[in-house]
Amino acid sequence: MDTMADTVQKDLIRAINNDALFLPTLPEVALKIRLAAENQDISVSALSKVIASDTALSARLIKVVNSPLMRGSIEVSDLHTAITRLGINYSCNLAIGLVVEQMFKAKSDVVERKMRDIWKKSSQVAGISYSLCRNHSRLKPDQATLAGMVHLIGVLPILTYAEDHFELLSDPVSLNHVIERIHPIIGQKLLKAWEFPEALAKVPGQFQDFERESPQADYVDLVQIATVHSYHGTHHDYAAIDMAALPSFARLGLDLADGSLVTEMNEAMNMLV
Repeated sequence: MDTMADTVQKDLIRAINNDALFLPTLPEVALKIRLAAENQDISVSALSKVIASDTALSARLIKVVNSPLMRGSIEVSDLHTAITRLGINYSCNLAIGLVVEQMFKAKSDVVERKMRDIWKKSSQVAGISYSLCRNHSRLKPDQATLAGMVHLIGVLPILTYAEDHFELLSDPVSLNHVIERIHPIIGQKLLKAWEFPEALAKVPGQFQDFERESPQADYVDLVQIATVHSYHGTHHDYAAIDMAALPSFARLGLDLADGSLVTEMNEAMNMLV
């Protein structure tokens, strides 16, 4: 690794350890949605009011409900119907994930492009995680979707840092080195700061550990398999990984001999994109 990436990495890790790194706070609308979700008796109308306070969020939620993987026979055009169709829990977690998407905003074109790529990958992984969870596990599909949407959240503070350090921004190789090395540490720290449940908060730090052991299948397993599949057919290192040989694949009880599995994952990739 080159010296600049090395220096930046040390700087960032020092800042993380001293709680000096700027970590974005979870937007207010996400906190309100989370609070609403904790109320077991909340009505669709009450949740609609909370989500409707953010127009862009409402529009995105309706768009997702009308995506090919979720679409019913009739197109949904209002928030109340969208939430009714998705259910309260799924609507809440999807909405929190979509609020996080809105945080991926940049001042420079280079960072904007990078953030768009990161979000596209997060959306693909979230779609596959949702589908695998729903069809092959007893875990909660709403949590699986959110796990996929936030598994790369640690990249956000690094890109914010890069916007203020032009020398890093102008050297994409160093920037990628820094991102690859430390986004897992930052991601885990950020989700803990946002008070995400431990089952989700540990995903950024563990989904790239391909030898990882776990007593039972969890959201890390779903995100790991979804990530590997999302790179299938590309030049990325993960494209060479034999997915069926991974412990996470076995824990989920998946079987590549079932021809529909790959088709299912391919279709799910575009659910949120």
